[in-house]
Amino acid sequence: MPDKGFLPVSQRDLSEKGWDTPDFIFICGDAYVDHPSFGHAVITRLLEAEGYRVGIISQPDWHSVDDFKRLGRPRLGVMVSSGVLDSMVNNYTASRHRRHKDVYSPGGKPGNRPDRALIVYCNRVREAFGDIPLMIGGLEASLRRFAHYDYWQDTVRSSILIDTNADLLIYGNGERAILEIAKLLERGVPVSSLKSIRGTAYACSMEELPKKLKPGFEDSGEKVLVLPSCEQVQKNKKDYARAFMTQYREQNAFTGHILIQQHNRKFVVQNQPMEPMSEKELDGVYALPYMRRWHPMYDKAGGVPAIEEVEFSITSHRGCFGGCSFCSIGFHQGRVIQPRSKESILQEAELLTQQENFKGYIHDVGGPTANFRIPACKNQALRGACKNRECLYPEPCKYLDTSHKEYIDLLRQLSGLPKVKKVFVRSGVRFDYAMQAKKDRFLEELCKNHISGQLKVAPEHVSNRVLRYMGKPPHDVYESFVRKYHAINKKLGKKQFLVPYFISGHPGSTLEDAIELALYIKDMGYMPEQVQQFIPTPGTLSTCMYYTGLDPRDMKPLYVARTEKEQQLQRALLQFHLPKNHKLIEEALKTAGRTDLIGYDRSCLIRPSGKKTISKKHVHRKPAGKTNLKFQARKK
Repeated sequence: MPDKGFLPVSQRDLSEKGWDTPDFIFICGDAYVDHPSFGHAVITRLLEAEGYRVGIISQPDWHSVDDFKRLGRPRLGVMVSSGVLDSMVNNYTASRHRRHKDVYSPGGKPGNRPDRALIVYCNRVREAFGDIPLMIGGLEASLRRFAHYDYWQDTVRSSILIDTNADLLIYGNGERAILEIAKLLERGVPVSSLKSIRGTAYACSMEELPKKLKPGFEDSGEKVLVLPSCEQVQKNKKDYARAFMTQYREQNAFTGHILIQQHNRKFVVQNQPMEPMSEKELDGVYALPYMRRWHPMYDKAGGVPAIEEVEFSITSHRGCFGGCSFCSIGFHQGRVIQPRSKESILQEAELLTQQENFKGYIHDVGGPTANFRIPACKNQALRGACKNRECLYPEPCKYLDTSHKEYIDLLRQLSGLPKVKKVFVRSGVRFDYAMQAKKDRFLEELCKNHISGQLKVAPEHVSNRVLRYMGKPPHDVYESFVRKYHAINKKLGKKQFLVPYFISGHPGSTLEDAIELALYIKDMGYMPEQVQQFIPTPGTLSTCMYYTGLDPRDMKPLYVARTEKEQQLQRALLQFHLPKNHKLIEEALKTAGRTDLIGYDRSCLIRPSGKKTISKKHVHRKPAGKTNLKFQARKK
């Protein structure tokens, strides 16, 4: 195992290690935080563990090529990631306004990464090092690997491979692929020959296309699907929807095809997804010698805020079979759950207890969804997730393994460790899945021992039609969960609340739907301080719906709140209690013909113009015994 310490970020660091040059340079749009929740830390530590010399250039000054030459020319290649988030999502709000904070930058200050960071960084790398092997990865690369709709330009952009001129794109979980690439480059294999590695994509000309993939070659035995070209999906929204749905359904390591999409004179080729990581492999990744903090060069700026949320949290698994239409995890990490062993998680917990600032609390144990700890069913080990069937939508699959016993046992073992006072679950619980756990009393265990006064859940909406587009269960499932949650807390003698998350402006949601949701929020006495406005990010079903006006699952048209004004109206309705929203809400209610909701009655959302919006004392709360009895406004 390598010596513990931060990886080189300067020539001085290289000299102290006695290196003339690194084997690889990793360029990242985030500040350098050596923690397993950050992709740049995982990949660089993994390469280091295999004996490679790795240097890191975080948030380089992109205005010239100088900062990209900071560590000299690497021996084997350059790897580039824009960071944990897509750079456009990181830089802009749903209203396309510049964000005032960047938690992945020193001191939380914005402006340290460019828009479309991958493209900018890769162009500088080519300027600095010419034809050096150039690999891109991370979320921005993964979700933009084909022609895709870009919300900020309101257009369909070509594959990120075309714009970056990168040799290889690593999508999804990149550990296996990056090690295979490194070993082949070490052996002297040209990067132009690395065209068969799972979990990667590349762009090439017709002449460079492997013979087995060329049109008319019938004896290769390869499973190949040709998507509508970039030019086709730019011109025809139905072709775009069909292309996306094919990409979505082929993200299966067991049954997926090689996908090809033509971009003018180039061809983007995606190899089949990498197989899910084994428990042993994943354990190894989280056992690497992370410093578990930001690099000291950020101390004067106050550090990097993003670590605060994960410093004393533990990732128990990867992947998600929830199937939410607005989420990109299925397209990125995949739907098959990849769990760590209990032993690995317990070892990490013991490591946390040894940290100087550990106060006795493990803040979270989970993943994309906390209670998806095991694969959805045994069949997934043999053939992956079903191509044309979701595990929970429109109702739970009959083969779904609903046991939460293993997760409960894990939480109990963690709670029993010396120095651990409490283990919380904060990464979100899928309530419809929790409701299926009828034998192991998961909710009772959760309420009794692992909630700090409130539980975050995501009903998202109340309209069953909108929920169907979202890939979420009908609203009555959530209502049943609420009743059960409050009954359990009453039995335990605890006063604990639910913090529900709602989305405004999702495809399929009309102004009338937003009003229905606003009335529901008012009726339960909840006054949200923050509302999630739908952002059409690459790689999601919902973004495809937003751009095409079609549900790609059945190709039927749906309503889309496309104008900025209607998006503002829908969002304002969910915060009807804020005086600044009064004019927008009044406009929304008049537009929808619901002026009956403007007045002094308790059933109204706002008072007439010139009057204040309804205060807390006018918010109606249901009498005891009814659904949604107690909620607490989300705290800042």
